[in-house]
Amino acid sequence: MAEPLLSIQDLCTSVGEKQILKNISLDVAPGEIHVLMGPNGAGKSTLGYTLMGSPEYSVTGGKIIFNGQDITSDSADKRAKAGIFLSFQEPLEVPGVSLESFIRSSMQQVTGQKVKLMQFSRELEKNMDLLKMDHSYASRDLNVGFSGGEKKKSEILQLLMLKPKLAILDETDSGLDVDACRIVSEGIKKYMEASGGSLIVITHSTRILENLSVDKTHIIVKGRLVHTGDGSLVQKINEEGFDGFIPQEIKDAERKEQLAAAAKAAMDAVKMNAANGGL
Repeated sequence: MAEPLLSIQDLCTSVGEKQILKNISLDVAPGEIHVLMGPNGAGKSTLGYTLMGSPEYSVTGGKIIFNGQDITSDSADKRAKAGIFLSFQEPLEVPGVSLESFIRSSMQQVTGQKVKLMQFSRELEKNMDLLKMDHSYASRDLNVGFSGGEKKKSEILQLLMLKPKLAILDETDSGLDVDACRIVSEGIKKYMEASGGSLIVITHSTRILENLSVDKTHIIVKGRLVHTGDGSLVQKINEEGFDGFIPQEIKDAERKEQLAAAAKAAMDAVKMNAANGGL
């Protein structure tokens, strides 16, 4: 059995004083496609940002092993150079830096080699054609004035050009219409075919998965990995929802939190009423 490209071992992550991820463990082999699903606020995006090394997220336990190396303490730029790519749920706008310049600079930083301009331009235009992007977007400031769909295409264009070993797509399909989602999905498939890389897709929808062969599906609830299955689990979740996969202990804890919050709200109302003289 091949060594995993990515091994997440009992990972715990906090933002400030709040713990988000709780003992997450999973392995991603070279060339595999994994899907992360779960209710809103489950911790899916937190996992993506933690893997990328975002400084807002503190690893309080566990390890991240990538390509045989412990990268738990590595900075985001070092992880990018190692071959990890994160597609943002809400891509950032960068005034003053063109899309073309940003991609070329990123390629040079990742490879440590000077980019050959003619070859770069030909490949850029070919991939823009694949994504049905007007070539004029290459000279425009990165994502500035782009529609939501064009921003997502811009992210996939970067993916196609950089060819990372591991790509993490954080709800890339959100806000896309049917046609744009299909085009983006085709771009992701092309990346997989051309690079042989691995893919982690964070999503609430199955549309972006239509051109992909999913190897494993993971369900995250309240920061915990509660269930793992094969690609067929995606359809089962679409038909039945998440409730059947949530352990009773998590449901009980959530119910207690709701009751405690309701009790606190009622007590605060009583105190406020008393402070106002019972009015």
